[in-house]
Amino acid sequence: MEDKRIVVALAGNPNCGKTTLFNSLTGATAYVGNWPGVTVEKRQGTYKNRKTKESAEIVDLPGIYSLSPYTPEEVVSRDFILNENPDVVINVLDATNLERNLYMTTQIMEMDVPMVVALNMIDVVEKSGEQIDAEDLSKRLGVPVVAISALKQSNLSELMSVAIKAAKSGRKGFSVLSEGKYAKDIKQAVVLYEEQEVSHPLFHAIKALENDEKELEANPELVKKAQEILAKGKQEDFEADTADERYQYITGSYVKARSGKKVEAKEKLSRSDKIDRVLTNRWAAIPIFIVALFFIFHLTFAEDLFYLHAMGVQFSMNFEGNEFFEGLFWTDGGINSIGVILANLVNGITGAIWTGAQNGLTQIGTPDWTIGLLGSVINDGFFAVIGFLPQILVLFFFFSLLEDSGYMARVAFVFDRIFRRAGLSGRAFIPMLMGYGCGVPAMINTRTLNTEKERTATIRVIAFFCCGAKVTAVAAIAGVLASNFGWNAELVSLSMYIVGLVLAVAMVILMHWTTQREKVPPFIMELPAYHAPQARALAIHIWDKAKGFIKKASTIIVLAALFIWVFSNFTPTWQYIPAMVDEMGEPLPAYEGSMLKHLCQAISPIFFPLGFGNNLLGEGWSMTLATALGLVAKEVVADTFITIAGGEELVAGMIGATGISVGGLVAFLVFNLTTVPCFAAVATAKAELPKGQLKWTVLFWLGTSYIVALMVRLMFDFVWTLAIIIPLIILIFVLAYLWYRRACKKEEAAKLEKGEA
Repeated sequence: MEDKRIVVALAGNPNCGKTTLFNSLTGATAYVGNWPGVTVEKRQGTYKNRKTKESAEIVDLPGIYSLSPYTPEEVVSRDFILNENPDVVINVLDATNLERNLYMTTQIMEMDVPMVVALNMIDVVEKSGEQIDAEDLSKRLGVPVVAISALKQSNLSELMSVAIKAAKSGRKGFSVLSEGKYAKDIKQAVVLYEEQEVSHPLFHAIKALENDEKELEANPELVKKAQEILAKGKQEDFEADTADERYQYITGSYVKARSGKKVEAKEKLSRSDKIDRVLTNRWAAIPIFIVALFFIFHLTFAEDLFYLHAMGVQFSMNFEGNEFFEGLFWTDGGINSIGVILANLVNGITGAIWTGAQNGLTQIGTPDWTIGLLGSVINDGFFAVIGFLPQILVLFFFFSLLEDSGYMARVAFVFDRIFRRAGLSGRAFIPMLMGYGCGVPAMINTRTLNTEKERTATIRVIAFFCCGAKVTAVAAIAGVLASNFGWNAELVSLSMYIVGLVLAVAMVILMHWTTQREKVPPFIMELPAYHAPQARALAIHIWDKAKGFIKKASTIIVLAALFIWVFSNFTPTWQYIPAMVDEMGEPLPAYEGSMLKHLCQAISPIFFPLGFGNNLLGEGWSMTLATALGLVAKEVVADTFITIAGGEELVAGMIGATGISVGGLVAFLVFNLTTVPCFAAVATAKAELPKGQLKWTVLFWLGTSYIVALMVRLMFDFVWTLAIIIPLIILIFVLAYLWYRRACKKEEAAKLEKGEA
């Protein structure tokens, strides 16, 4: 038993700092978000103290508000403590919200499990002029209490020493309800469970009296007997009455441990409250969010920072022989943004590496086909996509700042007003926002939603958000629109993010009125105080994104580049197509007669209505190829053009030579950003969706992306079609709403008839 490693469960409310504590104790690289629902499944890590030689397994449970089974997270946390029997539970409390956090503490105390309270954010409390007496609170609770700061990593060793010590001795459950209105009823119900030798009898007895759904599933006979104990009329009031008793006990006893500066009336509004008056304002909130997105994209993609060149400021191009810095920080078109500077730097380095490697291979007599193969895979494949990595990381950095500062929680709150009318709670917007990063964790995060229909609708629209993998395609096509048609690249990028968001909201509304109709689930959202993001958490997040992107670039994208080279350099009879050169002696793509070209030209008529089908000239078949390969990984979309064009700088010329229209090019971008996501996201959707829903979801993705892309193409190339498309969209929504109202009336009539019967 001495050699057995102690298992410590971390339990607490959302935004109490629990996951930050987990990272500090274990050194794990789990990302710390600043909204409820980040920790969907328990995370596990190891704590080791070199000085005391103490060690323990730490399990990070989902952030929840109570142990009632209203959400999947609550079920996970409750079942782990009851069934997995951790040696000790560390209940993490937000010391700045003591009353609200202590509610769940009173529930955990009813379990027969050793428990330690971690009074987190004590530094914030003290900074405000208040004090919380941990020793006094410990006496009132009857369990050890340790004041800590997980963010500053203070007093964590003492916390773990106390927890390990507590784990070595048992603890009998105690309820604050034992002296209240239902004390006698609870005592009788406990006897029922003790007679059946059920573990944690006090906790189960109280849940039985609440007529708890999970308890009814586990012990139906005992719940029935417990319900008989309650006098008539008490059954319906028990849960509400006991909740009130808990809060009265907390207010009357536990918060007495708090003392210090009293907040005057004029100081009642905190700094966060004052900021929220603006950022969550009914009319200003959404415009502010859009402006924030614009600045993020401007600082990531702009080549004329703050539009100085557009306002008449001229920039010198005299670099005095420093060719390496030429165009790095600025050009005659303006100052480059942070993202462009970093991308230019990486592209300069990778370009120099490949030039050196190519010269070396040529000098040792390497065959041309070998150099071509390596150039396609390494330079046009791996290096070309790595060139987009800096802008992707800059983008994620800014989004992480918004998340960790507490702003994204406000965005979810603001969109709850819209989503509630669409049949979803604001909670659904949290995984949608995660879709801006990656669709896989976003879909997994839908487990925090309450119903199957809400999860299904949310998973379906997550595919419309512009994830990190799609940034490369956006950047490539935005560049073509800028160079060939004079569009603003950063505004194109921003518009794609907004298109995804608007389309998601619109389709959620349609699904709620038709196939996914149900009552709007309740939404409880904790708005954390604004604070400076944790540098360590930002670094972990960015490193995870970089690592994942490089892994894809070195596997899927390299394999895709290899596939393109092989099938574009051999005929259907596997005859190698020799290299050709133009009048200047420059190599030309030798795709004429290749297997790849034949295949793409065969299927390209599918996309003819969208403006990038078989009506294109020259290398237009590459549009079809990029779309097909994009189903594997969206990063491959841009890489396909780079590989076929023979370099990133040649992509705009190649696409321009196809004769594609503005509408066709925008439709191509919209289709690829809203259609079936990558294989990894599809596999995740299959695991998270109810049985039999994947095929309908895939059809939904294909149908929606095709129809939307078609409308986009028509609106840009044939402006007069707006007179047809806009009324048609309005008609679809009106008909869907009328069908919804008719179905609701039928259901209400059926309920009335059933009630009368």
